[in-house]
Amino acid sequence: MSERETMEYDVVVVGAGPAGLSFAIRLKQLKPDVSVCVIEKSSTIGAHILSGAVIEPQPLDALLPGWRDNPPPICIPAGEDQFFLLSKTGARKLPLPPGMHNHGNFIVSLGALCAWLAPQAEALGVDVFPGFAAADTIYNEDGSVAGVRIGDMGVAKDGTHKPGYTEGIDIKAKVTVLAEGARGSLTKQLVKRFKLDADSDPQGYSIGIKELWQVPAGRATPGKIVHSFGWPADTRTYGGGFIYHLDGDRIALGYVSGLDYSDPNYKPWEAFQQWKHHPLIKPLLEGGSILSAGARAMATGGFQSLPKVEMPGALLIGDTAGLLNVPKIKGTHQAIKSGMLAAEHVAETLDASGFDARLRASDVMAELKKVRNVKPGFKKGLWFGMANAAWETVTGGASPWTLKNKADWSSLHKLGEYQEPERDYVQRTLPPRDRLAGVYFAATEHDEDQPIHLHVADTDICATKCVEEYDNPCTRFCPANVYEMVADETQPHGKRLQINSANCVHCKTCDIKDPYEIITWVTPEGGSGPNYQNL
Repeated sequence: MSERETMEYDVVVVGAGPAGLSFAIRLKQLKPDVSVCVIEKSSTIGAHILSGAVIEPQPLDALLPGWRDNPPPICIPAGEDQFFLLSKTGARKLPLPPGMHNHGNFIVSLGALCAWLAPQAEALGVDVFPGFAAADTIYNEDGSVAGVRIGDMGVAKDGTHKPGYTEGIDIKAKVTVLAEGARGSLTKQLVKRFKLDADSDPQGYSIGIKELWQVPAGRATPGKIVHSFGWPADTRTYGGGFIYHLDGDRIALGYVSGLDYSDPNYKPWEAFQQWKHHPLIKPLLEGGSILSAGARAMATGGFQSLPKVEMPGALLIGDTAGLLNVPKIKGTHQAIKSGMLAAEHVAETLDASGFDARLRASDVMAELKKVRNVKPGFKKGLWFGMANAAWETVTGGASPWTLKNKADWSSLHKLGEYQEPERDYVQRTLPPRDRLAGVYFAATEHDEDQPIHLHVADTDICATKCVEEYDNPCTRFCPANVYEMVADETQPHGKRLQINSANCVHCKTCDIKDPYEIITWVTPEGGSGPNYQNL
């Protein structure tokens, strides 16, 4: 066995999102002599980042006080806010819920924001390495986290080494910071290994599917922000849409579906496409064209699902920890604040221990505690959820109770156990025509001859039990058509699972929603995956 090449740093950060980059910048501001590297699985910084996104600028003001003089490429001051309850053909304008007032905020592309933050980290001496996927965690003899192992490059589908094979290096560090975003593959292993969720509810997630459109001149009103709920979701399914008007006749729009849905036949991607055909939205898009599209899960469990965010040698920040504020539909300010807080902690101690208590005593946590009961209230249906949200808002989250979260996979009903909602869907005319056409706009690239990065523990379950109980929901919940049941006469029900892993946009929905918990998402070869532009 060859000895792996090793690089040593004081701190290694996994993930160049807003949390990871803010952490690196802040740590170097405080301790210029500390060595820091940030590794990122995407080919370029920002290529795997997808978010709404309207951001609260205060944390960025604190991190980079002069940033407004040199803003990121997409940065539009928030203008008019609108909030609608949709029926199939109508739209009722409602007063804005607190937290959704965006005066003073900015519409950004989070991918472009991260691409803009990375050189500022590098200017301070941070080593930023895109195209390097952290495939595994390495440990010290005492069991503490010692750093990460980069995935090997040039491995064929059958596991043999191709001519360009390169063994992945080990990056060792005193502190490993996990900023992988929602459902990080290393974080998932570490939560289990260190029992970080022993005292918290299971994490809950939603999937956000987004498109960036070029529309005919004059249709976009830069800064305008529209949110909606209601149709096409039925009253038992959590879902809502957003439209953010950018400059250059561009509109960013998307649809969020709670992954705690019960309906085995629900299709998050189709719900988004239906929503685009609502009379409020379709006229904006007709005659326009899609520039970029993608999907990403986000952690929406909130306060009661927050795991312990430290373990020997490592800590969790941003959406990896689950710091999104659901009623605000915002997590970037929380990601930046948690990154800065972690940097201040590490600058003082060069150690992870004590960070959990520090985060829980901070305003990051206070913000989550106030709104902890809003999202879980919607599990009892739309109308209860709205009444509960109003109550929680009026009381400022002072209810003496905390509603519970359960794992999203466990909420899926079996066929025949769920009263099928009436899906009053419409004939679609806007692009893309199907999920494969949508994948094209994600510009996703994977070398076909590499090991499949979606591990299904037992494909016999897919061909037998899952066909009978759920009719293979993976073929519906995946927004990129990765999972297909293809004809195979040797199988009990005449079909077997085929994994089109080259389509994957790294959203992680399958790892979250599969009712048998047999799908594990692992990192493909570094640099693989979507190449999002301005999402």
